Amino acid sequence: MKRLAAIGLPALAAVALFATSPAIGQSAKVTLNMASTFPGSLLLLGDAATRLPAKVARVTGGELELKFFEPGVLVPGAEAVDAVSDGRVDAAWAGAGWFAGRDSAYNMFSSVPFGPGIGEYLAWMYNGGGLDLAREMFARENVYNIPCSIIPPETSGWFRKEIKTVGDFKGLKMRFFGLGAKVMQKLGVETVQLPPGDIFAALQLGEIDATEFSLPALDQKLGFYRVAKYNYFPGWHQQATLFDVYVNLETWNTLADRHKAALELACADQIREGISKGEALQGRALREMQASGVEIREWPPEILDAFRAAWDEVVEEEKANNPSFRKVWKSYAAFHADFMVWHDRAYLK
Repeated sequence: MKRLAAIGLPALAAVALFATSPAIGQSAKVTLNMASTFPGSLLLLGDAATRLPAKVARVTGGELELKFFEPGVLVPGAEAVDAVSDGRVDAAWAGAGWFAGRDSAYNMFSSVPFGPGIGEYLAWMYNGGGLDLAREMFARENVYNIPCSIIPPETSGWFRKEIKTVGDFKGLKMRFFGLGAKVMQKLGVETVQLPPGDIFAALQLGEIDATEFSLPALDQKLGFYRVAKYNYFPGWHQQATLFDVYVNLETWNTLADRHKAALELACADQIREGISKGEALQGRALREMQASGVEIREWPPEILDAFRAAWDEVVEEEKANNPSFRKVWKSYAAFHADFMVWHDRAYLK
């Protein structure tokens, strides 16, 4: 006891702290709970999120744990980004368009009708100011966004009946996402937003007449072709689609720099996977669905022109009504004009 007294209380406290702290060269484990908008079983959109935690763990040696949760476990899938914003969850896997209820400009960081393909989209985001604008907007909502996947063009939609003229759209009820829904509304379509798991039943029961969702291989897994036999191209509404990891901004600011870097690098690898896997799977899916009776159709010029004219109207209305959209659109439009000087000369038509 005399020896303990000689050491003194401050020294004892230091010894106790050392005994309970991680060993030199080690760090305390950090866990982020990540709510998903998409089921983990969903090809490309969901399974990418289930692979991400292993990549983060590998890069950090297990220091950073990213825990994937299926939609509805922590919060409903459609509320995942909102839950990050208000601090109910640490992180979310989703697309910016799922946050567009707060501001339609968020759609611009998810997909753009008649907009950029993969190369142009990434170029604008990383080298044209797009990501800066996205982070400026998300910061106001207490969210930090990390682009984490991108996929090729979607199909234009699955229809229970053949569409021959622009007039055939009038009165249809169709599941549609993002800014493209506003275009369809101008052509007389009643649009609804449904989560992936609800679309097939709605088609089968006749609650909707048509749907768009994603790439052929994803749509095949969801079985749309069993009910709606007309599949139209090109996917004018989503020539490329971005997906992000969203982290509560206050939580993000507490992370060690190496942990931030690990998330960003793992997401960069997910972008590679989204492009390569997304492009690799579609041809086989289309052949298989054609063999089971699907009619693969291409929109005639007059219908594509109607889509584009309606989109031009939507852009002007959004610019007039939403300063955020006007700011983001100005950035994208200026970048696109310069990009096309290069694109029209460099790429085969």
